[in-house]
Amino acid sequence: MRAVENAVGVQIPENARLLRNLLHGAQYQHDHIVHFYHLHALDWVDIVSALSADPKKTAALADNVSEAPWGGAAYFKNVQNRIKSFVDSGQLGPFANAYWGHSAYKLPPEANLMATSHYIEALRLQAKAARMHAIFGGKNPHPQSLVVGGITSIRDLSPDRIAEFLYLTRETQEFVKKVYIPDLLAVASFYKDWGGIGGTTNFLAYGDFAETDAEPESLYMPRGLIVNRDVGGIKPVDQASVTEDVTHGWYEKGDAKHPWSGETKPIQEDPEYRPGSGQYTWLKAPRYEDLSSEVGPLARVLVAYGKGHDAIKPLVDSTLQKLDVPVAALFSTLGRTAARGLETVAIGDRMETWMGELLANVKAGDTSTYEPWEMPDKAQGYGLNDVPRGSLGHWIDIEGGKIKNYQYVVPSTWNFGPRDSKGVLGPVEEALIGTPIADPKKPLEILRTVHSFDPCIACAVHVIDPDSNEVIKIKVQ
Repeated sequence: MRAVENAVGVQIPENARLLRNLLHGAQYQHDHIVHFYHLHALDWVDIVSALSADPKKTAALADNVSEAPWGGAAYFKNVQNRIKSFVDSGQLGPFANAYWGHSAYKLPPEANLMATSHYIEALRLQAKAARMHAIFGGKNPHPQSLVVGGITSIRDLSPDRIAEFLYLTRETQEFVKKVYIPDLLAVASFYKDWGGIGGTTNFLAYGDFAETDAEPESLYMPRGLIVNRDVGGIKPVDQASVTEDVTHGWYEKGDAKHPWSGETKPIQEDPEYRPGSGQYTWLKAPRYEDLSSEVGPLARVLVAYGKGHDAIKPLVDSTLQKLDVPVAALFSTLGRTAARGLETVAIGDRMETWMGELLANVKAGDTSTYEPWEMPDKAQGYGLNDVPRGSLGHWIDIEGGKIKNYQYVVPSTWNFGPRDSKGVLGPVEEALIGTPIADPKKPLEILRTVHSFDPCIACAVHVIDPDSNEVIKIKVQ
């Protein structure tokens, strides 16, 4: 939408901007809770170890660590029994994929039981968080109300619907502050050594949540580039400096290209991995001014921290103080995981401001959410924003009133992209170097860093004919 709006020159109404911020903020609250508890926590929490925990000691620990509205010895005993039923049946269900008993796990049994109970409670909470999307977006995921020119949920601009959204936001934010963040700090206190593992060098954030029509000046999460970990020297970002390299991907070879002139042409021969061929992925290698750059929560928080963000800086300083670790610990797997939680707090709090502005507009009689537009004969446009996983850019080239070329560079391409023509590693490749591994056959430590980036690489999966190995190409006329 932003790419097309930039190309056609349409300025969306204020209400549309506020609604988009609220929907996007709801996505952050939902996605970060899901990531921490259901996609990443079990890299640090040993579920089976919880079977040996003392429920009374667990209750005491939980009372000391968090302000969860549930607890007590009986509650934790019930959770323990549920886990035991999985284990006794020989089927661990949702907990099947892990290396239970691995020597790299450090939490005591009581902490494991507490964290497991919060894993279960987070399943209930995430369903409520997803409802926020449905109020103004129609459904979750993939909201249906977002369109070029604004948003279509004009009939939902009522005090009742806004109040419902506000209630769910506050309930979710209460969980974030009273359970998620305390759990994050509790787990991190046992894994401080990971403040020196899994780091990268350069960080890119497009920023998001425009608070006026002026971008990037008004972005609540600011835009910026950090080179060589110089947090004090945030550089501006220009989309013209983005390129994609295909040297080590299964694509037809050529020079690195800017997305407006980008091509996605799979090689014609068998794309099977062969040692020494130099090609090993369907991902391209995005670069900013030839820099391999990490994107995502850590990049956003570092940029905001370097710019003295009113909400982010005190959250980061307080967390570093509580864990008694230096600023350098931010450049790590531990820092990446912590940054995800801290920005959830800041963005969730800011949603109250956007809801207040939206309600004031509605009460004043302003319910406009859409601005008409026309497709030009020829134009180019781009849209930059930061989704929970990281910096996302879309580029469109219009000719003859139709789309001539359309390219996008997504967060996991930035993070999981391969080496480029100069041999420079992608961020995840860089982050994994030097990772200590206790058991190569059970690489739990590798998973910790990989999962901390929240990978989503469906864009790197291609359909191939099993008989001819031909890559399937689909054209939409």
